[in-house]
Amino acid sequence: MINLDEASKANKSHWDRMVADRCGFTLPWLNLTHEMLEDFASSTLEPVPKTLQNFFPSNILKGIKDKRVLCLASGGGQQSAVFALLGAKVTVVDLSQDQLNQDRASARHYGYDVETIMGDMRDLSMFEDQSFDLVYQAPSMSYVPDIHCVYREVARLLRLGGLYRADAGNPAVQFADETWDGKGYKIHLPYTVKEYRFDDTHIEYRHYLSDTFNGLIESGFRVERVLESPLHISSNADAVPGSWEHLITYLPWTYAIMARRYPRM
Repeated sequence: MINLDEASKANKSHWDRMVADRCGFTLPWLNLTHEMLEDFASSTLEPVPKTLQNFFPSNILKGIKDKRVLCLASGGGQQSAVFALLGAKVTVVDLSQDQLNQDRASARHYGYDVETIMGDMRDLSMFEDQSFDLVYQAPSMSYVPDIHCVYREVARLLRLGGLYRADAGNPAVQFADETWDGKGYKIHLPYTVKEYRFDDTHIEYRHYLSDTFNGLIESGFRVERVLESPLHISSNADAVPGSWEHLITYLPWTYAIMARRYPRM
């Protein structure tokens, strides 16, 4: 059994509740096909289903067959299904066993194997050095107070030349008030506030851009690309105010960093 500190206990309970409430990030993607994903990987799939807009960039799927992939803090039966259907050897680590059960549900549905491990992204000691070709992290970095320990762990277990798709939260709009006031969503906390407790349901942490990027560099990564979330760009300002679609149109919460693992100089 993993040792849980205050942050991990709160957020494990939060995601268990999210599964029970059938939040969109916890529902397995059960309408995928190999052919669809081949087109998606080559950027020829039109239109891209709303579910797959949560998965970016699509070109990391090229040549993924037989590669070892770690879906880090990415339970829910979504990203793991994308990789596994294209022939990757997939392992999922997540704090929530309920989320991991969704990955198993996807595996049963499609008929592939998946390894699921309940664990904290800050401690990946169950894996040997240089044991993965790619680490894909869904939006989750805001749930840990220190991102440097995550970077160090990922750097250790990635093979040299391996790719880390690092989730990052936009610190400028983090902790914004999610209530529409008729004109916008208010930023009500100073930028110096790094920890916020959401009605005793979970804890999130703000990571400044300097920590996010310098932490990668200091851990032996070379940043190759930075990508905005397609959901923020393609969403609809005419959606119902206060709805999820409306909220992410105004508050671009996440982006992704593509970083390559190299030996430390």
